[in-house]
Amino acid sequence: PIQILWVNLVTDGLPGLALAAERAEARVMARPPRPPSESLFAHGLWQHVVWVGLLMGSVTLGTMLWGSHAGYHWRSMTFSVLALSQMGHVLAIRSEDVSLFRLGVWSNPPLLGAVGATLVLQVAILYVPGLNSVFGTQPLTGFELLVTLALSSVVFVAVEIEKWVKRKGGFRVSQGDRRRG
Repeated sequence: PIQILWVNLVTDGLPGLALAAERAEARVMARPPRPPSESLFAHGLWQHVVWVGLLMGSVTLGTMLWGSHAGYHWRSMTFSVLALSQMGHVLAIRSEDVSLFRLGVWSNPPLLGAVGATLVLQVAILYVPGLNSVFGTQPLTGFELLVTLALSSVVFVAVEIEKWVKRKGGFRVSQGDRRRG
């Protein structure tokens, strides 16, 4: 339960607050206003929420299954993959279609600080003995940490690919779909 609380408060809370400092996209004022009756999840947002949630859940559960069968510290790996996947996701969703690298990694210092603080706190939960007992974690070996970092980056890479496909003309939402919301 404390790990779930951690994920909800720290990995969602700090970056969520820092996203408020994100600059508006360059063409935001050129867009027509959305109709008041339009759903918040219009324009493909609900599809993004579903596929990213399924991907994040699959990677996290896959980590658990693989780690437990392979004899690794699977609980700590699974917890960390979920927390760090969310950090990758928050970095990737700063824009609906512009890559993080084009926006500039350093262009939102509060968000970078929140992600950095979350990473430091997550590492502390893994490697500070007093926190191990509170959070039910164990220190990861170098290999386990590398695997955890690699698996955590899957969501970031997938969302960046999604944006690239959108920019290249795929996944266009038709005007009829926009009106229906």
